[in-house]
Amino acid sequence: MAHAATAHPGAHRLTRARNPMPTWVREALHERGLLPAYEARPPYQRNDYLGWITGAKQTATQHKRLAQMLDELAGGTHYMRMAWRPAASKQKG
Repeated sequence: MAHAATAHPGAHRLTRARNPMPTWVREALHERGLLPAYEARPPYQRNDYLGWITGAKQTATQHKRLAQMLDELAGGTHYMRMAWRPAASKQKG
């Protein structure tokens, strides 16, 4: 794992490789109308989901993981089977 401070002085974050979104994952998000829910998740969650799904060796496992991600996005309360909720909005009314 590379340390971001090497590339950008003053940065103190570890970085991970970004996982590209396969076409079939994007299509599934569109079919279920969940692309906005996916894009609303923090970048680390989006990246983790993609790496987890595409990292499976068997196609059946990839599809099972995709189904879990879609269900979690639809419900809006879980991330990788852990309870999750979006950060409170910082907008002032």
